[in-house]
Amino acid sequence: MLNKKFNINSFADAKKEGHIISMLTAYDYTTAKLLDEAGVDCILVGDSLGMVILGYENTLHVTMDDMIHHTKAVSRGTKNAFIIGDMPFLSYHTDIKTTVENAGRFIQEAGAQAVKLERGREIINHIKAIINAQIPVLGHLGLTPQSVNIMGGYKIQGKSADEAAKLIEDAEILQDAGVFGLVLECVPESISRLISEKLDIPTIGIGAGRYCDGQVLVVQDMLGMYKDITPKFVKKYAEMGTGIVNAVQSYIEDLNSRQFPEEKHTFQLDDSVLKKLY
Repeated sequence: MLNKKFNINSFADAKKEGHIISMLTAYDYTTAKLLDEAGVDCILVGDSLGMVILGYENTLHVTMDDMIHHTKAVSRGTKNAFIIGDMPFLSYHTDIKTTVENAGRFIQEAGAQAVKLERGREIINHIKAIINAQIPVLGHLGLTPQSVNIMGGYKIQGKSADEAAKLIEDAEILQDAGVFGLVLECVPESISRLISEKLDIPTIGIGAGRYCDGQVLVVQDMLGMYKDITPKFVKKYAEMGTGIVNAVQSYIEDLNSRQFPEEKHTFQLDDSVLKKLY
């Protein structure tokens, strides 16, 4: 039985015990507090905030300062969930010293317990350096959104034998480097199943099928709040976007019909005080 407070050891325990790891994104205090109250295992402060919070067309415009700002808010709203900060584009693509310093900001300034980096063998020395600095790392293979320009769009990865073989090799390389878990995004189910069976560390799927050791979704997607893009792998558990629009429309109607505010929503002054004003 896993402890209520999810920690770095909980990932290995979850895989051993067959507990499916629940992970969702959050970018603010209120959402993080609600997810934590609901009992989600992990909160990923994803660079997806560039699209669902900041309105960019992709994740490439997100900065370290953006990520630190939002991770701080999430950490203030979280008691039990494990918080992972997503290292944004160009925060780990240059020298190793800068990479470690940026990873450290997530822990020291923002209150995260780990960081996530995209890609495999190409950045393995950077990953090892972060881990050597006593910062846990979550890997990310398959569709890596920060590589969208190289990939030519958001496409399923690992469809050819060569691509699949590289994914499997990269997964093993990352495990050997010391990552505590691995996100697999937009990977054929048969490949993610094979990787999950090969690895001792847990896999977290997003569009990677039913056989991963955990799943992650963007919270705005699963709550029906973000409609610019709806990936095939998303299951909507609510239509809160429609609910919010309806609520705001009702508010506007109440204002125009003077049904809000009512007397119960107001503060009153004692008559003796009011008389002195006339």
